[in-house]
Amino acid sequence: MYGTPALPADYDHLPYADPAAPVGGRIVTAEVGSFDSLNPYVRKGSVPWQLTYLVSETLMGRSLDEPFSLYGLLAESMETDPERRWVEFTLRPEARFSDGNPVTVADVIWSYETLGTQGHGRYASFWAQVESIEQTGERSLRITFNTPNRELVLLAGLRPVLERAQWEGVDFAESDGLAMIPITPGPYVVADFEAGRFVELRRNPDYWGWDVPFRRGTMNIETIRYEFFGDETAAFEAFKTGEVNLMRETNVARWQGQYDFPLVRDGSIVLDEVAHQRPTGMTGLVMNTRDPVFADWRVRDAMLLAFNFDQVNDAMTGGQSPRIGSYFANSPLGMTPGAPAEGRVRELLEPFAADLVPGTIEGYELPQGDGTAANRADLGRAMAQLEAAGWSVDDAGVLRDGAGAPFAFTILLQTGASETLSIAEIYAEALRRLGMEVTIEQVDSAQYTERIDALDFDMTYYRVGLSLSPGNEQYLYFGSEQADTGGRNLMGVKSPVVDALIGQILNAPSQEDFRAAVQALDRVLTAGRYVVPFYQWNVARIAHARDLHYPDHIPLFGDWPGWQPDVWWSDAGQ
Repeated sequence: MYGTPALPADYDHLPYADPAAPVGGRIVTAEVGSFDSLNPYVRKGSVPWQLTYLVSETLMGRSLDEPFSLYGLLAESMETDPERRWVEFTLRPEARFSDGNPVTVADVIWSYETLGTQGHGRYASFWAQVESIEQTGERSLRITFNTPNRELVLLAGLRPVLERAQWEGVDFAESDGLAMIPITPGPYVVADFEAGRFVELRRNPDYWGWDVPFRRGTMNIETIRYEFFGDETAAFEAFKTGEVNLMRETNVARWQGQYDFPLVRDGSIVLDEVAHQRPTGMTGLVMNTRDPVFADWRVRDAMLLAFNFDQVNDAMTGGQSPRIGSYFANSPLGMTPGAPAEGRVRELLEPFAADLVPGTIEGYELPQGDGTAANRADLGRAMAQLEAAGWSVDDAGVLRDGAGAPFAFTILLQTGASETLSIAEIYAEALRRLGMEVTIEQVDSAQYTERIDALDFDMTYYRVGLSLSPGNEQYLYFGSEQADTGGRNLMGVKSPVVDALIGQILNAPSQEDFRAAVQALDRVLTAGRYVVPFYQWNVARIAHARDLHYPDHIPLFGDWPGWQPDVWWSDAGQ
């Protein structure tokens, strides 16, 4: 995106991969929830999220050591003009699908068009910015864009490629995701599964790309199996008994207090902490601003003030985890909490000053609680904000608006999310003290997915992972076009300021302008008070079988898709 990639054209392997790593072994992880599809490329069904990364293959691959740098995978070369109005890819002649058929230009063109028009919503935004896609040679194709957006040449290299012949005469969008598992050119194939219970991937020994530099030393594990459980307790018990051999732990208190079981004590399980330098993203309870109850920023401010972070943090992590400060905290892209906007960041925000929520330019910092279980100081401030927004408590202790309607809403959670449920219960008790009527509703994974897709919720769990290379996906998370159509914009933010800043990010002429635009976006989203944030994880805590290993060099992104299981290996057979 900026400057020159760190690795030379004749690089041998990624710096965080070991080309001498042995091949074999297995990784088994515990997943909470269920699945009813193995097709991650359509809207229909609930799919294990890992499939997109392990079964798919793309023209280019992302380096986890370099934000905004890609290297060739299916493509042996790429070319673009200085303005990045078009990009041309040349396919590697050896590229093959898992059934042995060659990857052709026709497959690529069909995949891009089909995914963009009939596939999952994540592909629609890119396709809407494509003016044309055409074959230019036996192994080459050119994509021309209709929008000035410098990131598009990178995104063009990150679309999955499917085998056109598999889908002849089939309705792609409505296909059965268990009866028709997509054929791909990726390094793993689905070897076995039972809907809702497990899915097992096998390393494809005939994978075409083992000698491609980007792939050397990666995808070393022979078998990757995902076991699905109804709740976190069952998943953890499976790990303690050895049924599962790798577990990511997000609860610091549990990490410190419950990982002293026999397999740890005898050395069969190793406990590792892996630091990273990527943004915290945002994790918490999101308010659906399409609901009139949450449309006023003062109400949302009251909701944040009522959340006693100290109490929740003590109960859930023993007070060990810092609160998330903003969407891009823990990175050079994040705003400085409480500090006023300065320099280029201020220049980007000032034209929109009249439309910004108080604190965006002046400085805003999330409330931390007053250090007591009662949290009276912040609850008092919350009530003042509610009154300013037209709410008051009647003689019966019920919070009502000017028309007499009660402040009532439901927190929608997925069954089995025990940690989030515990947090929601603590939070709901505080809100009831303000006179609110709060209901916590739990539904199974299928219903939850359906409800979220239909935007049928008042408040729910929210997690958006953000990277050091934010780009077009920000429209999916926060763009106005997504506000009424579902997708990832669960909060329903519909802001010309947000849209304009995302545009600035995409077309920044320099690293400095790019960073300023992201920091400005961070301010607008954080001061918008859309999410009640939880605690952050700046260190990944991974418990795993002692035969599983990874290279000493940890990439900038740390534990992120593309690192585990990608560069891990097993010496179980050594």
